Amino acid sequence: MTIHTHYISILSVMVLMTLAGIYSARFIRTASDFSMGGGKIGSSLVGGFLIGAFIGGTSTVGTAQTAYQHGISAIWFTLGGGLGCIILALFLAKPMRARSVETIPQFLAGTYGEQVRPWVAIYTSVGMFIQVAAQGLAAVPILTSIFPVSSQVAAVVFTLALITYIMFGGLWGASLVGFIKLILIYAALFIAGYIVYNMSGGVSGFRYSFPDGSWLSLFPQGVGKELASGFSVIVGLISTQTYLQPVFAARDTTSARRGLLLAGVLIPLAGLVSTMIGMQMRVLYPDIEPASSLPLFLLLHLNPWIGGAALGTLLVSLFLTGSALTLGASTVLAKDIYGKIRSRAGDREMLLISRALVLLVGAGCLVFMLFTTGTLILKWAFLSMTLRGVTVFAPLAGAVYAAGRIKPEAGVWAVVIAPLLAMLWAFVFPGAIDPLYVGMGLSAAILIIGSRSNMAAGSELKRSM
Repeated sequence: MTIHTHYISILSVMVLMTLAGIYSARFIRTASDFSMGGGKIGSSLVGGFLIGAFIGGTSTVGTAQTAYQHGISAIWFTLGGGLGCIILALFLAKPMRARSVETIPQFLAGTYGEQVRPWVAIYTSVGMFIQVAAQGLAAVPILTSIFPVSSQVAAVVFTLALITYIMFGGLWGASLVGFIKLILIYAALFIAGYIVYNMSGGVSGFRYSFPDGSWLSLFPQGVGKELASGFSVIVGLISTQTYLQPVFAARDTTSARRGLLLAGVLIPLAGLVSTMIGMQMRVLYPDIEPASSLPLFLLLHLNPWIGGAALGTLLVSLFLTGSALTLGASTVLAKDIYGKIRSRAGDREMLLISRALVLLVGAGCLVFMLFTTGTLILKWAFLSMTLRGVTVFAPLAGAVYAAGRIKPEAGVWAVVIAPLLAMLWAFVFPGAIDPLYVGMGLSAAILIIGSRSNMAAGSELKRSM
């Protein structure tokens, strides 16, 4: 009976979410509606979309997996996500909305010229592609824990589900479903958090269970390494089309800021609960597959109706996060690559291309998942955030706060060279300085050297000599 209850509860939640996504399709009449929600979404939907986009497999299953293996430092991913939303709300939402653009490459092109657009589009789309695949890697242990299917079948199911969500609903679907998910997943996490806190014996219980101090340290691999992890998420979130899309699509700046602050508060809470669950599962079941720690906790230690609803919501969360990232990548590729090649393309053609790119990104992620199943989920998530952050963050800060004072060529070179060096560094020198520091340092140096004030000072020095 318990198994049947789980299935009924899971199915009920997924049907509810699917109906919301199908209902949202009635709002999709133009390419702008598909990618930007028509510029009409309010603060609750901005927050719902952001939470739905961020709280997926990496934030829950991946965080619990890392906590099972390394302890409380697993919280850096969601902590960085929350801080990124708050920084975006306080310092960047207003100036970025003032440009009236739809994508990050468009925004940067306004400062550094059109040459920068394809490079930003390519690098950020690759970063989003990696994180979509990370969502799939998180979905596999959930699906195989619930249903008698192989990892390969689970990967195919995940891919088909995320494509269906995005094809039928676009941003409106992601926002509406995200708002419903916001209510369901935090209700489930509150219950799970209460149970795991009492089960573990609270803070003193965790200290007793993990006498080795590294398990309860935020810096088990060193301050520089762990701070780089958190910082990569902050700059990666601020630099990602998916998370900026609802900011551009909000009704006004106030709605954008309120939605961002809501997400900034709630995102770290999900990570805290997932971390506690991962660590407690290490105590209870030291021999299980680490990626299965969260789904097994929901199956074994929650009421079957609640556990089933939580698993159903978590599955939709994975599909929704993957869908949101896929939408972000397809929007950038359509508007900043195809749109530049086919400048006369009409709205119908752009909508068709956007949807075709969704299929292409989904198919590519399926291939990626089939070859990387079983690897550490957060490793791919941090790599994805690093690539996006190194590409966009320093040029974006320059475009907002030093517009007109940086030569356009410097912005182009920073975007082209810095992420390439960061990725090469990650594979050639994996145990050396974190690639985020290398890439961000190079990007900032190029922009500083290419600033007009530096060039003017150099000219003055030559004249004085």
